[in-house]
Amino acid sequence: MRRFSQRSALVTLSEINITPLLDLAFVLLIIFVITTPLLEQGMNLKLPTGGKPDRPIDRKDVRTVEVSSQGVLMLDRRRASLDQIEATLARDFQANPNLVVYLRGDENCRWKDVEAVMDRCQRRGITRISARTEPPKR
Repeated sequence: MRRFSQRSALVTLSEINITPLLDLAFVLLIIFVITTPLLEQGMNLKLPTGGKPDRPIDRKDVRTVEVSSQGVLMLDRRRASLDQIEATLARDFQANPNLVVYLRGDENCRWKDVEAVMDRCQRRGITRISARTEPPKR
């Protein structure tokens, strides 16, 4: 006759213990949560002193270009075509090299409309372009 202890040795284990797998998953999750912000951090730099501080922007130096979701362009609250906007901004930039263009695009507008305005400004040497956004609600 067989003994009880010999019979149990032949029985196969049909269940997998998942506790060690969960422990491993949580440890990896914690490692990734801790190391991800360290990977995205920039270099610690001590910048040299010198140069001039940024001048405050005067309201008369600002031109606002708006792009609606339908692709309608407006310059300083007046409807205009892309060519008219380019000509006006080029003329204003020649008269005032401190010109700043605020570019306001609807969140549903086509990117090519916004890019067209930026491209025309850069062709004319207007490099101070500021894309305007809505501040987050608190």
